[in-house]
Amino acid sequence: MAVLFFIEIAEGKVKKASFEAASYATAYAKQIGKEAIGLALGTINDAELSALGVYGATKVLHASNTEFDSFDANEYTKAVADAATKVNADTIVFSQTLTGKAVAPVVSARLKAGIVSGAVGLPDADFVVKKAAFSGKAFAFVKVNTAVKVVAVVPNSFGAAKSEGAAVVEAIQLEAATSRVSVKEVTRQQGDVAPLPEAELVVSAGRGMKGPENWGIIEDLATALGATTACSRPVADVHWRPHHEHVGQTGVAIRPNLYIAIGISGAIQHLAGVNQSKCIVVINKDPEAPFFKAADYGIVGDLFEIVPKLTEAIKALKASQH
Repeated sequence: MAVLFFIEIAEGKVKKASFEAASYATAYAKQIGKEAIGLALGTINDAELSALGVYGATKVLHASNTEFDSFDANEYTKAVADAATKVNADTIVFSQTLTGKAVAPVVSARLKAGIVSGAVGLPDADFVVKKAAFSGKAFAFVKVNTAVKVVAVVPNSFGAAKSEGAAVVEAIQLEAATSRVSVKEVTRQQGDVAPLPEAELVVSAGRGMKGPENWGIIEDLATALGATTACSRPVADVHWRPHHEHVGQTGVAIRPNLYIAIGISGAIQHLAGVNQSKCIVVINKDPEAPFFKAADYGIVGDLFEIVPKLTEAIKALKASQH
């Protein structure tokens, strides 16, 4: 028996969320005296996979089929299920990213396995798992009784614990399923900052910006912090910002260490997607804005005065530290 965790790859690199999945799987495997094994699909250097050993993995299985380079939920589902059967895995761990959300439930159905999605804690001895519920407003404790179990871990909830070591990388032959999807083009986010689901620092803004022409001060603040930019749904709907920056219940749910909300009133749908942030800072001229009730720190005032001053203060602080 083993604990199998799925490794997501982007442009030949292991995605940050998979480091957390590795740490989660390793911690649980140690708890029950089993081996944590990773599974990677597609083109990636074995040295990148071996480095997962610092997160506790002892072995990584690599199916290098080029068919896996383009994401297809049907192909990935079959590959993960087949790999789990080959290594006799009774627990399969995913990160609850867009890929994990598409694949984990279908793997669960294929293997007749119980599933816990949105996990934020390790299973106990009876395989009771703590998970987020009601859009993060509460927690539920779910017990899984099936022989094979699937867990999807919320990004930025467990952390990636590093130690020392290298994983042994082994080739595995997995047959790709017949694809029903034809990928014409893949457009990836450009830049040095982390994509929203993986970002630890996020600067977000809403209709209080008054128009897309004013977004420069948001980007300046994000650059000073090394943060990723985001926006509220109304801003994305009127095309002030691209839709992939929309955070909230109907957009991307995030869990950064720091979330700065600028000119966002804090509708319940927005809060549902960001309320698991470790620290929330709200800047708004309306002292009655609902967001202040969820904030760890709040500033009441004109964002067009506050944000540039905050940016300059951060730059000055960083300059003094060099």
